[in-house]
Amino acid sequence: MKKDNQREPAMTDSEKNIHPGALVLYRKRAARVVQAGERLEIDLDGEKLRVRPKDVELLHPGPVESLKELRPLPGEMRAAWEILAGTTTTLAELAELAFGEYSPASAWAAWRFVAEGFYFTGSPTAVRALTLEEVQAQEAERAAREAEERAWEAFLERARRGERSSNDERFYKEVEQMALGSLSRCRALRELGRAETPENAHALLLELGVWNAMVNPYPRRLRLPLSPPDLPLPNLPDEPRVDLTHLPAYAIDDEGSDTPDDAISLEGERLWVHVADVAAIVTPGSPLDLEAQSRGETLHLPEGYIPLFPPEMTTRLGLGIQPVSPALSFGIELNARGEIAAVEIQPSWVKVTRLSYEEADLRMDEALFRELEERLNVHRARRLMDGAVDIDLPEVKIHVASDGTVMINPVQPLRSRRIVEEAMILTGEATAHYALWRGLAMPFSVQEEPEARVPHDTLAGMFAMRRFLRRSQYRAVAGGHSGLGLSAYVQATSPLRRYLDVVAHQQLRASLKSERLLDESEILERIGMLEAVLPALRQAEVLSERHWTLVYLLQHPRWKGKAVLVERRGTTEVWLIPDLALEVRAHLGGSFEVGEESLVEVRSIDLPNLEFLIGIAT
Repeated sequence: MKKDNQREPAMTDSEKNIHPGALVLYRKRAARVVQAGERLEIDLDGEKLRVRPKDVELLHPGPVESLKELRPLPGEMRAAWEILAGTTTTLAELAELAFGEYSPASAWAAWRFVAEGFYFTGSPTAVRALTLEEVQAQEAERAAREAEERAWEAFLERARRGERSSNDERFYKEVEQMALGSLSRCRALRELGRAETPENAHALLLELGVWNAMVNPYPRRLRLPLSPPDLPLPNLPDEPRVDLTHLPAYAIDDEGSDTPDDAISLEGERLWVHVADVAAIVTPGSPLDLEAQSRGETLHLPEGYIPLFPPEMTTRLGLGIQPVSPALSFGIELNARGEIAAVEIQPSWVKVTRLSYEEADLRMDEALFRELEERLNVHRARRLMDGAVDIDLPEVKIHVASDGTVMINPVQPLRSRRIVEEAMILTGEATAHYALWRGLAMPFSVQEEPEARVPHDTLAGMFAMRRFLRRSQYRAVAGGHSGLGLSAYVQATSPLRRYLDVVAHQQLRASLKSERLLDESEILERIGMLEAVLPALRQAEVLSERHWTLVYLLQHPRWKGKAVLVERRGTTEVWLIPDLALEVRAHLGGSFEVGEESLVEVRSIDLPNLEFLIGIAT
């Protein structure tokens, strides 16, 4: 109930003229007034409503017995527009001009034309006839829309036939955005009756030849930066550096590696590991530091890599690229049991020779390399005694040449590779102990004990053992690393490629110079930044490697190779193809036992879904 001081707004003249039988407009629909008053009862072709007078607009006073009277009428609307162009009139006058009478049927027919907005616009009491220029613009726009719709239908028809035209490029933009994960809806897929997924978009682009197998969508789909940072590099600080250029130092890496950030040498009882001194110019909070935080690590892809830092960083600080290189050198002494007895860390100058693993392996019987191997083997033996897990599953290096040829080369178990790996692990252990001795906050790498330990001296055993390993984590507080058999570990040998290695170096350098150290909360903040981006980096690398492996198989359609049954999961068998370092779920039939081998061939490849089928080779 309304209070005395609350009144309905005064009715307009139009509202006062609304009587039973009048034709009115209600929410764009024609309605017949059944009963008038403070509230109108209206009939919307069988649906009865009670509404306020201000909620309707009068089209004709009536009487209208039934809305069925509102049948289409022949008229001269264009002629009426030509007479009225650029002026304002009423619905009644327009109906008389166009249809020769003002009746409920002609009023409704005229209003529907006004509502289209092509020649007229406005309200029933004020209909404005558009100008010639306005109508010409609308005619051009309508013609363009109709032409675009015809082009769209032609595109869909060609797509259904597996064909495309040069005129279709604009229609594929949305499909490409879907394939790259930029859109969640895609009209083309929807109208072609395909589920709107990135995989289906990828498949359509391949089918029609818009993309070919050389397009790797995963880094872009995961929103990763695909160009190097573009930031200036400051000069090296003017500071004392110990001169170690008299020591032969070797940076040993894969053939063609572009980021030589570690090298090893020997001086009496002391093993030196020299690491690119990135933190000398990347200080906490600097633009280079913040950019590296946002990227996390270098993105390694078979078709190339996206560096963590501007390429000039490697040119200036990569070991062995310049005649003499600045380094942060770790001098480590071991006791007879392979335990760390002493650690010295110093900014240095080093003269480094670069070798590939294959080149270094040919020199392993030389005195220097033999002695390095003996020292590091003692350290490795101690780790294994302390529970380190030695898993040596097949690895491959995948490279995409400039002409699109995919090459897959197995990583050979070379002696040189093993000593480099062990030297890097030793440096990580030495960094952790050095930090603990001096109370430095560090991004420690921690791995809890595996869920179980099983014999892992076979491929199947190593595959099973890997499943029981817990994921390593970064923490600001030291803890054991069970997989490496170490009580504490800090990654510190790849600062050109890993941001947290840079953080470790920043802490070491600040300690050496008695400058401000990052505290535990700041280390945790940096760990959090890395953990926010690392899953996408890892996923991009894994998916990209699988993509290019399948492209390799497409390029070698007659490929056959050995597969080893490494696990059974119900009726599903998991096979490992060593030459490709590739796992596949399949059921080859027969009664294979875990650990058995079979010669297999690829039967089909589904590149967009990264799936393939194998069968026993014929």
